[in-house]
Amino acid sequence: GCSSARSRLARSQLSPETGTYYCLTGIGGGEEAPRPPDPEGPPRSSAAMSSGISYQGKKNIPRITSDRLLVKGGRIVNDDQSFFADLYMEDGLIKQIGDNLIVPGGVKIIEANGKMVIPGGIDVHTHLQMPYRGMTAVDDFFQGTKAALAGGTTMIIDHVVPEPECSLVEAYEKWREWADGKTCCDYSLHVDITHWNDSVEQEVETLIKQKGINSFMVYMAYKDLYQMSNTELYEIFSCLGKLGAIAQVHAENGDIIAQEQTRMLEMGITGPEGHVLSRPEELEAEAVFRAITIASQTNCPLYVSKVMSKSAVDLISQARKKGNVVFGEPIAASLGTDGTHYWSKNWAKAAAFVTSPPLSPDPTTPDYINSLLASGDLQVSGSAHCTFSTAQKAIGKDNFTLIPEGTNGIEERMSIIWDKAVATGKMDENQFVAVTSTNAAKIFNLYPRKGRIAVGSDSDLVIWDPDAVKIISAKSHHSVAEYNIFEGMELRGAPLVVICQGKIILEEGSFHAIQGMGRFIPCSPFPDYVYKRIKARKQIAELRPVPRGMYDGPVFDLASTPKGGTPASSTKGSPTRQTPPVRNLHQSGFSLSGVQSDDSAARSASRRIMAPPGGRSNITSLS
Repeated sequence: GCSSARSRLARSQLSPETGTYYCLTGIGGGEEAPRPPDPEGPPRSSAAMSSGISYQGKKNIPRITSDRLLVKGGRIVNDDQSFFADLYMEDGLIKQIGDNLIVPGGVKIIEANGKMVIPGGIDVHTHLQMPYRGMTAVDDFFQGTKAALAGGTTMIIDHVVPEPECSLVEAYEKWREWADGKTCCDYSLHVDITHWNDSVEQEVETLIKQKGINSFMVYMAYKDLYQMSNTELYEIFSCLGKLGAIAQVHAENGDIIAQEQTRMLEMGITGPEGHVLSRPEELEAEAVFRAITIASQTNCPLYVSKVMSKSAVDLISQARKKGNVVFGEPIAASLGTDGTHYWSKNWAKAAAFVTSPPLSPDPTTPDYINSLLASGDLQVSGSAHCTFSTAQKAIGKDNFTLIPEGTNGIEERMSIIWDKAVATGKMDENQFVAVTSTNAAKIFNLYPRKGRIAVGSDSDLVIWDPDAVKIISAKSHHSVAEYNIFEGMELRGAPLVVICQGKIILEEGSFHAIQGMGRFIPCSPFPDYVYKRIKARKQIAELRPVPRGMYDGPVFDLASTPKGGTPASSTKGSPTRQTPPVRNLHQSGFSLSGVQSDDSAARSASRRIMAPPGGRSNITSLS
């Protein structure tokens, strides 16, 4: 072991004075790499010794500052291929991939020992620091992105939620201000359209062309607050399609929900179970179908956020099979747990699961959604991470409609998908990369800068351990929330090392997250992955009038028509339509003696009389 470790050091032109050597031993144990003498460094703790990780080099050089990293002996996993190679990173970018790389001195080495090296996860749906009724979600952009990094996610896309009637651009600027000084990883933004008029349309264009936004969410729920009518959806989708953006929908039938909420409260159902009872699965499915229909009519790409039920998944799958440009985003909660918890006797626990659309009370739903994520019918995964404290949730203790909505999931998302889909044999490692990062990068035009391990891509990487077992607990998670909806779950698959912007952020649970390190990544319009098909459909669907000669026949004179809109002549009965005779309903042609009203009429000899089915009856009187 000693000589081979020394030769590895020599081959990388590395010395104890110029760099750090960092080694991950294999799952089966294996020897620790020997450490060159380090007179200045204190002896390592027994915890570091037992972790199977060894560090070398000067202890006064913080590990986070190195901008040159070499990952050796890893199995690089992209969405389309896996292969063994070394990776050299410098200045936050991947510079070389291959064997026996020639690298400059002063690099830090990470021995991956055959483990998977995957692109850092992209969480496409978060609500960090979200304001709600004068309160703010407890995980801000610092805590939220720190939790993301702990779970292997190196980029988030957060939702800007403007107050109704407020400026979209001003809300965007406010979110940028909150995030820029706090995020520990790169981020982009979606902007939610909470009202619609000509000035909002102008703002949408500004955000797309000048502010780096290419996706906008509309709400089909939250009546009298954010909900859009079908006409508004049609106008918004038409606008977004022309500008090269992606229309996201929160799909639920808000009108019916409002009626059902009132009915539940009248019945005395005020707890969290009222939330799911007033939002049955059919209301999500109906809205998904309507959104797909309107998007198809307007030739706009559709992205269904927070896919929570089997029927919603099925509709997205069917639409894709017909060729519709539609994408589905399940979240960590719908992939990892179910809605049976709404009936928990513990109010705080039941309230922790309140989110919209609600989690399905059918316990077989998570398995079903994982299967369709594995097969490609659903393409991306988010967390919709939006955490409120139990005290904040308790403003709805007497009325479930007031409970702030949102669950955790930013830290658990990748492990949940590995455990529920990859470890169960539904999904392979390449599809895992596709649904945790690559597809999101393609849809939002961040590819191949994000979501791929390739020369020139950002060095956002994760060394993933498929055999690690992690027990989820609110005591150990990095969110500020005092509950975790996945509490007690044993999940297989976890990140060993997280590298963000070429810096080592996580190493076996010890963190070096830096507040404010994250950058805003602008998303440009017309992503190829989405719009190639839209452009082709536009050409095919071009409507043209039928060439025909001028009509020169008679034209009805509307001037003679009375205001009611009915032609005057029709009231008197025209020669073409005689008034039918009025039948007296008190007279009947039926007689108990069997005598018919037309018995006296002469019968035509040629008429053939058919016996009724079952033969003639000879009962002609009751006597």
